[in-house]
Amino acid sequence: MGGIAAMRTIATVNHKGGSGKTTTAVSLSAALAETGRRVLLIDLDPQASASAWVAAPTESRTLLDALLGGARLSDAVHHTGTLGLDIVPSSMWLLGAERMLAEIHAGEGRLAQLIGDLPDRWDYLVVDCPPALGALTANALASVEELYIPVEAHVMAMAGLVQLLRGVEAARERVNPRLRISGIVACRVDARTRHGPEVVERLRGRFGDLVCSTVIRENVRLAECPSFGQPITQYDARCSGAADYRSLACEVIAQEVRHAPAA
Repeated sequence: MGGIAAMRTIATVNHKGGSGKTTTAVSLSAALAETGRRVLLIDLDPQASASAWVAAPTESRTLLDALLGGARLSDAVHHTGTLGLDIVPSSMWLLGAERMLAEIHAGEGRLAQLIGDLPDRWDYLVVDCPPALGALTANALASVEELYIPVEAHVMAMAGLVQLLRGVEAARERVNPRLRISGIVACRVDARTRHGPEVVERLRGRFGDLVCSTVIRENVRLAECPSFGQPITQYDARCSGAADYRSLACEVIAQEVRHAPAA
């Protein structure tokens, strides 16, 4: 699809709640699927917000069955109501996996093993991480090649971002030298105030080209659509939230040349 050499593996990560992490994971996945890409979303967050967002069943096989129960990851895949988008749902029981993964030998590599056994069925794998830098997030950092970091357009988010980047660098050095940051995404930008755009400019001044061109504007429709079990591209295809995530998907797709086979 589009010259992709292999499945791109992406995690949306930020240890700060309210950053737009799950919103970005779900909305970007849906926008990519809308272009014809085949996307597998893995909900690694025990809050299971991404699972609820796409109305995924959590009473049948979930990520926990694969992480600790011996099931294959492909056995926990469920279709969603969005064409081209599948999900491995989470559940609150994943909370117990945090401690167990931290205690077992090579626990931080468990998700990477499961992903490595997936069939060649998807163009993109997107992992929605929990808002913490624990064993579950460590599994994500060991498993993927790319990170997109959603950051709330608030001055207090800057300090948290620096701390997160240190954690990413440590994971790169210890367990996953292929790990890289593909984009920092400014989210919840309120253009009606000076503060939001100023924070975006500070991000660009500090991190340069790592900051995506697309900014995700504050949009009430983005806040509403999880309650209806639909991504924004279906819930309100014409709103600014849908337009912003389609724009972000275009930026992500533009990077596919990095993954294309050599001539």
